[in-house]
Amino acid sequence: MIFIKIVLGLLGLGIVVFVHEAGHFIAARLVGIDVEAFSIGWGKAIFKKCIRGVEYRIGMFPIGGYCKMRGENEFREAYEQDVKAIPQIKGTYYGAAPWRRIIVSLAGPLFNLIFAVLVLAVIWGIGFEVTTLDNRIVLASDISGGERYPADEAGLKTGDRIVRIENRPIANYHDIQETITPNAEKKLTIAVEREGEILNFQVEPRLDKSTGAGKIGVYFWTDPVVSAVTPGSAAAIAGLLPGDRILRANGEDFLYSAALIKVLQEQPAILSLDFERNGQPMKADLVLVYTESNVDIGITFQTITYHTPSYSPLGAVVKGAQETWKTLVISLRSLSLLFRGIDLTQAVAGPVRITYMVGDAAAEGFGQSFGMGISSMASFLSLISITLCIMNLLPLPILDGGMILLFIVEIIKGHPLPPKAIYAFQTVGVALIFGLMLFAVFGDILFLVKR
Repeated sequence: MIFIKIVLGLLGLGIVVFVHEAGHFIAARLVGIDVEAFSIGWGKAIFKKCIRGVEYRIGMFPIGGYCKMRGENEFREAYEQDVKAIPQIKGTYYGAAPWRRIIVSLAGPLFNLIFAVLVLAVIWGIGFEVTTLDNRIVLASDISGGERYPADEAGLKTGDRIVRIENRPIANYHDIQETITPNAEKKLTIAVEREGEILNFQVEPRLDKSTGAGKIGVYFWTDPVVSAVTPGSAAAIAGLLPGDRILRANGEDFLYSAALIKVLQEQPAILSLDFERNGQPMKADLVLVYTESNVDIGITFQTITYHTPSYSPLGAVVKGAQETWKTLVISLRSLSLLFRGIDLTQAVAGPVRITYMVGDAAAEGFGQSFGMGISSMASFLSLISITLCIMNLLPLPILDGGMILLFIVEIIKGHPLPPKAIYAFQTVGVALIFGLMLFAVFGDILFLVKR
């Protein structure tokens, strides 16, 4: 399974990078800059073919890629030769006007945005299944005990059904997560249904410094009726079947499935269940095996699955653009959290973790159905594509945003920048990116160890 996830992840990342570099490639050709090589992947080329003066390559390492333009490293040669100006040769990168170079730099991120819109348009045009849970909640404090969360402080109670957050109707737990997560430390009006009444509360989601997400301290409420039992699991060996209703676990009343979290916190060797089958009371003892404090007893409780409506071609494009814009805004807002004390080893992902996450999302979806696998992978790719767009537009050396900043300065000054200045700018960029990559890879290693 891990091998399949890696293959799917590499395939997904390859597509996103191909789109980005294709943007640079097409823009360069349009503005008159010659392209020497276009590669998917880094390292030694395992395949290459020259077509109309461009060498197309597939690198040994299938993460990343590049579009090599003629003369893009002439600033380094000019610096080493102590030349005061970069030669202005037609067809070369620095021989083109700065506004043309800006177009080339913008094209990569722009293509990533367009790709995200089109992918999301296809998904919304076809429609897809969403697996989620009810909008009825359980307070996390009832599970963990002791600690109080924003939901407690606001006055919410276990059993409440969240029906609206701000002006958004809430139909399921997915809607709750989607609305709460991007709004850390922002006061929200939450309407709940309690005993036939609609009550309004002011809740301020807490910033989770391990992820940068907003949390109010609630779990989903799911009736403790077994939906499926994993073959060979502790539950299967003990004889549990779909349809069984769990009444108690190790003597604790079992009103909702989240109660299982509380029971398993003590890591019991035996999980004694009282349950009901076809109206008859029964008992079962599950022998538990823990892996790094985690255990899977092999029980799945009932979820909610619904199919989104299928949009017309125009409607799908509009919906794709809206979803892309929403993700773009959330991603930009998330950038500010990097300076607010969040755990960067958790929040900053490197290529290894991104590959795993793309593959994991796809594999999990394919495990349910082919359509679910395609939609899961496509949705995640659109998110990665939008993130790649934003990160590349940051005004840091080497990144597209840094190059755009450099060329804007050149336009303002009215003459080409000296090779020494460009060399210093790029050197700082290499150091920054290399340091960030080391940090991200370190975080990736911690992530994989925990898996």
